[in-house]
Formats: sequence, C-alpha cells, structure tokens
Amino acid sequence: MDDLEKYINERKSKDEEFASDFEEGYENFKVGVFLKQARKEAGITQEELAKRLNTKKSAISRIENHSEDIRLSTLKQYLAALGKKLTLKIS
Repeated sequence: MDDLEKYINERKSKDEEFASDFEEGYENFKVGVFLKQARKEAGITQEELAKRLNTKKSAISRIENHSEDIRLSTLKQYLAALGKKLTLKIS
C-alpha cells in the first residue's frame, strides 16, 4: 500500500462524510474511465465520436472526465455510437 492509499484509508476511517464522498466520486471516475476505454477499444477518437453523436469534441471530453451526473439516455447514445449496448445490473 502506498502513501496515498494509507492516507485515504486513514481519512475514511476517521470521517464518514469523506468516506461517502470519496466512494461516490470514485464510482463516477470509473464510469468515465470505462467510457473512454470503450471508445479507444473501438478505435474512435473523441472527434469522430462527436460527429457520430452530432455534438462537439468538448462534450465527449466532458462525458469522459466529468461523468458524475450522466443521464442513462446519454450513456445509451454514447455506447450505441460505439456499436455497444448498455446493460444495467442491480445487486
């Protein structure tokens, strides 16, 4: 475990609000990483994807880097433009 992980774990153990906010932020971050990874695996640039979705490259960047309040409809459109399908699982 590196110093950052130690700090985060210590802070989470002492501060419930920090722990909750951290976990929520981390989940949002993972969504953006997943979307970027799916786009790159499809061999598509942000600019190409923006053209497919009739939007701007900056909108694609915002989706990939700030996905905290992304709508399901936006996720569906983004993934459909990559030839993928959105599947949700509740556990």
